[in-house]
Amino acid sequence: MSGTSADGVDASIIQSDGDIKYEVILDKYFKYNQSIYEKIHGVKEEINNSKDLVKLTKKIQPLEKEITRFHADVVNKIVKKSKLNINFVGFHGQTIFHNAKEKISKQLGDGKLLSKLTNKTIICSFRQNDLKNGGHGAPLTPIFHKLFKIKFKIKEVAFLNIGGIVNLTIILNNNDMSGTDIGPGMCLIDRWLREKSKKNYDKNGTIAKSGKINKVILNKLLENFYEKENILTKGPIQSFDTKYFNYSFVKDLSLEDGAATLTEFTAQIIISSLKKLNLHRKEIILCGGGRKNNFLFEKLKKENPYMKLIDEYKVDGDFIESQAFAYLAIRSYLGKPISFPETTGVSKPCTGGLIFKN
Repeated sequence: MSGTSADGVDASIIQSDGDIKYEVILDKYFKYNQSIYEKIHGVKEEINNSKDLVKLTKKIQPLEKEITRFHADVVNKIVKKSKLNINFVGFHGQTIFHNAKEKISKQLGDGKLLSKLTNKTIICSFRQNDLKNGGHGAPLTPIFHKLFKIKFKIKEVAFLNIGGIVNLTIILNNNDMSGTDIGPGMCLIDRWLREKSKKNYDKNGTIAKSGKINKVILNKLLENFYEKENILTKGPIQSFDTKYFNYSFVKDLSLEDGAATLTEFTAQIIISSLKKLNLHRKEIILCGGGRKNNFLFEKLKKENPYMKLIDEYKVDGDFIESQAFAYLAIRSYLGKPISFPETTGVSKPCTGGLIFKN
């Protein structure tokens, strides 16, 4: 799995029946070299709509091959290290564009080539079937979060995943679940740091903590977010591309003040969503890379003292997404649904994933 930060690949080996049996065997991170990192973010910056996917074909195709070869090296290394017979590989690919209205979610990654390079069965394109059946194609992790809820023996819980985008999974006492994207996670803060410094992200939120929130610009950011298509009344399920959010308002701020303002923007959207869903005083488990931003976490924890990190359950929070897509690959292989009307808005429970066998 390679997420919105596009800094590398999280790789996990799990063993599961695709239901409630689940064991983690290996987790390992492989950092992209600077060239791949810059190419991915360079292409993403140039893509503003679906037409750009066609215009940029000459850039996208060679990058897709390069990313696939990188993943092949990852697979071959962890297979060799584990010395296990790996049944198949779940390959999410690198998302560069997402638009549920147009039924487009573009992940860079060639499943057929990966199968050839690894001599393994590959399961990929997890979002396409959901989109074809009226879903948003995201979030797909709720069914995996449900597994944790049962394992941890929690009665009622919400999983707040702060990646590039923030998504939320709510699982009730009877194990009924719902899910949705709620807004920007780290995508705007990371983009700001890349543009204004030599850093890729704000480690621990220290840069934001040293800055001052510009309240006038913060209000403009919030107004733009909520007024764009009247997002609060658009329905219970949403999905976002990182380019959905207009952060041009901060362009004239200093590095520190821009980081502080964007972090507060992200925090305000999360807090408002939790209040709207009556979750601001209920147990919430925080996942995703954004959980490591101490400055952001402190803001959220202040609003909800029941919020805790998934790491407190003796789970490595850095590999939730890679484990999730391994689990979704197993479910796809077995023909089990990975998305549901309550999680993506799909018309009926829907399996996903194309299968490539070398």
